[in-house]
Amino acid sequence: MGRKLLLAVVVLVAVFVFLPRRQIADKDLTVAEFDAALAQSDAFLVDVHIPEQTHLSGTDAFIPYDQVAARLAEFPQDKGAAIILYCRSGSMSSEAMRILTDRGYTNVQHLVGGIQAWREQHQGIELAPEVKDLGTVIYGEVAQTEFILTNNTNQAVNLARVSTSCSCTKAEAEKLTLEPYDSTKIAVSFDPAVHQDDTDLGEITRTIFINTDQPNFSQVEAQITARVVRQ
Repeated sequence: MGRKLLLAVVVLVAVFVFLPRRQIADKDLTVAEFDAALAQSDAFLVDVHIPEQTHLSGTDAFIPYDQVAARLAEFPQDKGAAIILYCRSGSMSSEAMRILTDRGYTNVQHLVGGIQAWREQHQGIELAPEVKDLGTVIYGEVAQTEFILTNNTNQAVNLARVSTSCSCTKAEAEKLTLEPYDSTKIAVSFDPAVHQDDTDLGEITRTIFINTDQPNFSQVEAQITARVVRQ
């Protein structure tokens, strides 16, 4: 009797250990969780909505939810890789998450409420990232980077002015008019030798200003930081 009981316990433990289980990461994301997940990981971000919509900045792929099963080769081949899905309202991304999970993916998440919920909480103009570190810059060389300016409103926005806090830093917008939920690149260059003195040596911070024609968000800004050294 004791041996039979022991055998039954062993079988139950084996079933519990080896039974496929849904990972904690396979879950619904609120807008706040969605933003945090993208900021803290290298998740593969996929828009699965049909018909195709304007994608969120940083989207890695557009794969309609009803084509997910047929286009698995376009997803990370590591089935433990972080994947985040979104659509317009959350229903298509939920279905796409189920399809991926059923095929062995263990770290899939989706945005509850979709892009509609995201836009409701991101009204305004966003210049991202807020701060970009250029690292060590050699005096006499020009460092270059870029920011993304996004119009998270339901009306077109015109850029009235793109400027910086110092003549050593130049900024230029790829587009001067942003349609609703549209984005543009802001190319930035930093030349520490422009003053021909030691003004820009050491730890520096410079600010990029974007002025628009919308009174509710007339100016947004971001910064670059760097450590300038002579070679």
